[in-house]
Amino acid sequence: MGVAARRAGRTRDPRQPGPLRPGNAADGRGDRIPGEDSAPGSVPEAPGPPGPQTTAMKRSLLLPLLLAAGLAAIAAATAFGPSGLGPGEAIRALLAGPPSGPDAATASLVVWELRLPRAVLAWVVGAALAFSGTIFQGLFRNPLADPFVIGVSGGASVGAVAAIAFGASISFLGLDTVPLFAFAGGVAAVAVVYLIGRSGGRASMETLLLAGLAVGAFCAALTTLLLWMNAGGIAEMVLWLMGHRDAVRWSHVGAALPYVALAAALGTAHARDLNALSMGEEQAQQLGVSVSRARRALLAAGTLAAAASVAVSGLIGFVGLIVPHAMRRLIGADHRRLLPEAALAGGAFLVIADTAARILPPSGLPLGIVTGLCGGPFFLYILKRKPAP
Repeated sequence: MGVAARRAGRTRDPRQPGPLRPGNAADGRGDRIPGEDSAPGSVPEAPGPPGPQTTAMKRSLLLPLLLAAGLAAIAAATAFGPSGLGPGEAIRALLAGPPSGPDAATASLVVWELRLPRAVLAWVVGAALAFSGTIFQGLFRNPLADPFVIGVSGGASVGAVAAIAFGASISFLGLDTVPLFAFAGGVAAVAVVYLIGRSGGRASMETLLLAGLAVGAFCAALTTLLLWMNAGGIAEMVLWLMGHRDAVRWSHVGAALPYVALAAALGTAHARDLNALSMGEEQAQQLGVSVSRARRALLAAGTLAAAASVAVSGLIGFVGLIVPHAMRRLIGADHRRLLPEAALAGGAFLVIADTAARILPPSGLPLGIVTGLCGGPFFLYILKRKPAP
């Protein structure tokens, strides 16, 4: 009997946390790794046990519903506007197809050359910002991280303001002067942050975060200096910083789309790795993830998406913060689902916000103001409603 007792004492209850399976104090699910597969060494998926069948069915319908919401928002954006064109006439012009020449009807030109490219660009930018924010929140394991946490916005601001201040005139790969300088500035700032973070050898996420804050503060000071030195162009600079765009053309969509598509492909390919990294680097290594390679790929994906968005739209806050946070509360933290669905939700949200900026008085508000006015109260509502998973 003593031998049996000793054997029982050596047998670990499978429900107790083990050395490779840290317990979750927040939900009490002992040794469950978020999204653990049955195969050994698999990368985690979504946290929590599977819900009821009805909940699973609702979640399976969420992706097509979000896609339909984005298409409906784009259609509404083309139907309504300050030009005096009625919704019915605008929809007919949309269904009739692109204008065939310079003698095309005014309604067709307004819809296809003014409203539709702006709506499509808003969708692309919103999707990119939400996608980028989801990546950075997972990498930094912080739901308050956003696409600009490692200096993208600061570098882009310096580039755009410098282009306006010095009157540079250049075009490359479909980007005009200001978007080109903004994109280059955002990418350069992140490159500097990464080099600073690696100056001591292996870069940790904490070091990258601190370096991003330092570079962001330095870029903010440079932007302020350029504003102070160029009082004549301060209005154009400030409008760009607030996300104000008057003439959006299809070339802007074509310039941003390749970078956003590349970022989406790169981030989606590493969604499983992001699941593991969101648990911590040690756990990710134990699950067989190449931490350095996965982190570089995800940083590149988030930076490309954010820099391309800022280049063509200016600084637009809150989208990359509240949309990923809200979607994570709705569907969980499995980034294989969270990345595409947060992107679709971000696209629909920004199209709606841009339409409101165009048609609500005072019309022509910068988009960054509208997203801030909408995003702040909504974020507070989410925080008050229930704790994050």
